[in-house]
Amino acid sequence: MAATTYSDPVRTDLQDALAQLLDLDGVAPAVEAARESCTALRWHEGLRRRVPEAAAEARGRGATASALLEGAEPAGSAGTVGLVRDLVRGAVPWDARDLDPVWRVLVGVVRATSATEQVGAAQLRSPAQVLASLHAAATGGLLPMEQVGRPRLAGEGCAEWSELGEPCDVAEAEARLGVVHDLLAAVPVGRLPVLPLAAVVHAEIMVVRPFVAGNGVVARAVERAVLRVGGLDPTGVAVPEVGHADRAGTDYRGALTAYASGGREGVRLWLLHCADAVRRAAADGVRVADAVRAGRLA
Repeated sequence: MAATTYSDPVRTDLQDALAQLLDLDGVAPAVEAARESCTALRWHEGLRRRVPEAAAEARGRGATASALLEGAEPAGSAGTVGLVRDLVRGAVPWDARDLDPVWRVLVGVVRATSATEQVGAAQLRSPAQVLASLHAAATGGLLPMEQVGRPRLAGEGCAEWSELGEPCDVAEAEARLGVVHDLLAAVPVGRLPVLPLAAVVHAEIMVVRPFVAGNGVVARAVERAVLRVGGLDPTGVAVPEVGHADRAGTDYRGALTAYASGGREGVRLWLLHCADAVRRAAADGVRVADAVRAGRLA
C-alpha cells in the first residue's frame, strides 16, 4: 500500500488495498463473524449502565494478556490479573519493584493499555503523536530517555521478536511507518473496514519494529484503540489481547511469522487469526459483562 498524505488520508489506494484483503479466501466471512460477536457484546444487558466499569476490567485483562505475550509474568504473584487491578487502583505502587526487569515490562504494558482510553478520533488524526505517547507509556523506565517516544535512528537496532526475522532497516521502517500513520489517520473518517485495518497496523508495527523496544506492546495497544474508535467495539469491553494470547500465544506468533514471510497466503493467515482473535475477544468481553451484571466485579 502506497503512503498517502495526511491532508486526505482516505485515498482510493488504501480503500482498494483493504477491499482486496477482504477478497482473500475465508477472510470476509471470518470478519463478519467477528463483527456479529462484537455487536452482540455491545447490546449485552450488563453494559446498560456500567460500561466504564466493564471497560476498565477489559483493559486490565488486556494488559495482563499483553504482558504474558511479552514474557512478563511476575514470579510468585497470586495472579497477574489481580496484580494489574491493584496497580491500576493504586493498591500497589508503580515503582515498588523498579529494579526487576519483568516488573518494569509489566508496568509499561499496564500504562500503555490504560493510555488507550485517552485515544479518540481527534487523537488518531495525529497518528505519529499517538504512537509516540503509547511508546512512552510502554517504555518509560525501560529505555534511555532519548529513545523513548520516537522511532529508531540510523545505527539503532531492535532485538525483540527475533522469530519474525530481522527488523526493517531505518529507511524502510520510516516508509512503512508512514503507511501505518495513513491508516490510523483514516480511522476517524470511518470509510475503511476496521478489522483488516487494525490487523494490518498491528502486523506492520510488529514486522517493521520501528522502535528500539516495546513494539509488541504498542502494536496491541493500537489495535485495541482502533477497534474501539473505529466502531467495531465501541464500548471497549472486548479483550483482543486475550484473543491473541490463547494457546500461550502460539497461534499469534505463527500468524505473525506468516505475515512477515510476505505473500498473499501469509497475509490471509494473519487476517484469519485476527478475525478469530476478535471473536474470542468479544466472548471474553461477554464474560466481563456477565460479571458486571452479577455484581462480581469489585
